[in-house]
Amino acid sequence: MSFIWFILIGLAAGWLAGQIMKTGSSNWLQYLVVGVIGSLLGGFVFSLLGLAATGLVGSLVTATVGAILLIAALRAYDGRRLM
Repeated sequence: MSFIWFILIGLAAGWLAGQIMKTGSSNWLQYLVVGVIGSLLGGFVFSLLGLAATGLVGSLVTATVGAILLIAALRAYDGRRLM
């Protein structure tokens, strides 16, 4: 059951990051990939900062922050507007 929550939180985080970063995408699969990778990245960054997220809201915040960082890094690397 936790895998399903991981996927759902990743999907929601990818959508939220897309809205915040104004990606203009409407592809749910893209939201899912960005959200799942973002959740891993966010967990790593939060652990480096000594922060811990608990519960559904904490996991969503962590994943969204990670997804925003991922989109920003991809834009900086490519030099044009990705996603």
